Amino acid sequence: MMNIPAKALISFAATFLMTTGLAVEAAHRSEPANAWKSKLEEILPLLGHRNWILIVDSAYPLQSSTGVETLETNADQVEVVRAVLEELHHSIHVRPVVYMDSELPFVTEKDAPGVTAYRRALKAVIGSQAIQSLPHEQILQKVDETGKVFHIFVLKTIMTIPYTSVFLQLNAKYWGDEEEQRLREAMRQAGRK
Repeated sequence: MMNIPAKALISFAATFLMTTGLAVEAAHRSEPANAWKSKLEEILPLLGHRNWILIVDSAYPLQSSTGVETLETNADQVEVVRAVLEELHHSIHVRPVVYMDSELPFVTEKDAPGVTAYRRALKAVIGSQAIQSLPHEQILQKVDETGKVFHIFVLKTIMTIPYTSVFLQLNAKYWGDEEEQRLREAMRQAGRK
């Protein structure tokens, strides 16, 4: 058996533990950067009509409803919106109905520096997608009610500008509002006979 001086053994152990600890800590710190993307890819096939995906600012509250799942992204909000919309674009089963706070157009640069650049960047990401605009409290009420029965997936970002959250209500991609209207009309007509 090799005889290693205690001082050298202690020094080796301290270096090993410190290096291992730093590697584990670094892995833990970097995990959230990719964890939300992995979770989005994992959960998207399970989500459907009436589920929501929320991309929210850093002050958005942690909700206590069991149907609400929240992940911290540690990422830029526009980047997260872009990634989520891209995933939804490639989805075969769901499409987003975009809701945004009606307060956002009235938030000034004086009160919230960076809001103008955010609005511009968000418009470029959302493109021609229609946006439903409602007061923040009304959107939260919709989310609260939905969260009692259906899953809500919340992605928190590092955004620190108010009224910037993007709320995506999921709808069937292969069955739209027009098809639903025609179906209901046919059912109504058949009921009259």
